[in-house]
Order: sequence, then structure tokens, then C-alpha cells
Amino acid sequence: QVRLVESGGGLVQPGGSLRLACAAEGFNLDDYATGWFRQKPGKEREAVSCMSTTDFSTEYVDSVKGRVTISRDYAKKTVNLNIENVKPEDAAIYYCATVIGRWGQGIQVTVSS
Repeated sequence: QVRLVESGGGLVQPGGSLRLACAAEGFNLDDYATGWFRQKPGKEREAVSCMSTTDFSTEYVDSVKGRVTISRDYAKKTVNLNIENVKPEDAAIYYCATVIGRWGQGIQVTVSS
């Protein structure tokens, strides 16, 4: 089966850090530009960050610049999203997706002290 699987979500305290990972089953994620998106309760899904097939071309939405880093782990075949200094507004369901329109099921990130 061809699918994307997100992992690493859960509960994190404000000011903490979190790493999310996106892994592909049935295809090679390294071959596609990949992005991370999030959807907050009652809100539309928004883009957070994306990157090309290399680590040299990355983009971030203004609200997360300086706190979020997107990267590829070529050994594990994953695209990771690192969030530092987590803020309450980071709470959302996070999704990864490829440029060809493949989406994961989403993973919950809850921010609470």
C-alpha cells in the first residue's frame, strides 16, 4: 500500500521542543518535494514548511520562522519537522504531503502545561 505516515506527535509543554517525522510506504520520499501542514480546531489547513529533494531549498511560513526546521534524514528516509520554543498556537493536527498530492493521515500535537 502506498501511503505517508506521521509520527512524533503528542503532548508538549509551552517552551519545549518537538520532532515530527514523515515516512513513506510503497515509494521513495527522497524523490519528491515534501511539505508539512497543520490544521487548528475550526480553522482551514495551512502550510507550515516545505523543502525540495535536497536540504538546500526550504521555505517557512512567517509565523514559525526561527523556531521550525525542516530536514531530510536520508538514512531513515524521512522528512522531519523540528519545532522549538513551542507556543500554544502550535497546537494542531499536523500533516505531511508530497508535491504529487499524497497526504498522511495527520498526527495530533497538543500544547499544555
